[in-house]
Amino acid sequence: MSVLVYVPIKEGKATKAGLEAASYANAISGGSATAVVTGNLDGDGGIGSVGIGKVLAFSESLVDNSQIAKLVDAAASEVGANTVVFTANLEGGAVAPRVAIRLNAGYVAGVTGEPEGSNFPRNVFSGKAKALVNVSTDKTVVSVTPNAFGIKEVGGSASVDSFSVDVGESKLLIGEFTPASADGSVPLPEAERVVSAGRGLKGPENWGIVEDLARALNASTACSRPVGDMGWRPHHEHVGQTGVTIRPDLYIACGISGAIQHLAGVNQSKVIVVINTDPEAPFFKAADYGIVGDVFEVLPKLTEAINSLS
Repeated sequence: MSVLVYVPIKEGKATKAGLEAASYANAISGGSATAVVTGNLDGDGGIGSVGIGKVLAFSESLVDNSQIAKLVDAAASEVGANTVVFTANLEGGAVAPRVAIRLNAGYVAGVTGEPEGSNFPRNVFSGKAKALVNVSTDKTVVSVTPNAFGIKEVGGSASVDSFSVDVGESKLLIGEFTPASADGSVPLPEAERVVSAGRGLKGPENWGIVEDLARALNASTACSRPVGDMGWRPHHEHVGQTGVTIRPDLYIACGISGAIQHLAGVNQSKVIVVINTDPEAPFFKAADYGIVGDVFEVLPKLTEAINSLS
């Protein structure tokens, strides 16, 4: 199987989700996958650490999804790839279908594991079941769900070859860009630890205790949909079925009842801790650990205990 993987780059390094996609590509190719990137690359960007031996580097940083699709299409032709791998994020969701059309390939979004023959696993019904999607076309395009496959480091480095292709003029004009994580926190889809809160915090003025706990754990902060809708927190922190879907190693929910729409976006977390005054809150049924208590009392004590260990 000849495999190409598109790896997103940030500040010269592969993103965590990009390394997961590269790990997946390396696994299904038997260690022979090639990566393609855009923008300035620091060395091999860490891509070689997961087993990728060759990187095709397009020096210009591209933001137009149509241009990226043309680049990946050309790279797939260059290496003779019959499988192309993306990350299942906003960019991957926009670029992967375009590439699938260009290659006349079958497309499976959000795969969670290695294929079983020509069948690719993915979660359905908000993670309550698994489907095996059969691909009957000669070529396949897949996107990998962040935090589903993991980063499989094997050591080593990749050779980096300059790759040039005519991607046309950009149809996208960016007037101003302000990173959502300007405070230095890890973007939610890449976060390994997340502290989230809901209406139980009673108002935005009380969010300090959530941020204190997040800092102690080196975690990112998140919120439920009502909190985002009321403007207590920015919308990019909203996790759930209609917000960001996350799969961190640790998810702490503070003052969130656990409606099914919220659970759909976080139920793949490895460990879920729920703090709520209502012992009948639905979230406790999904929790690995539960604390029936007032977040205004529990969070400061929890933060103090964690800080005492450092």
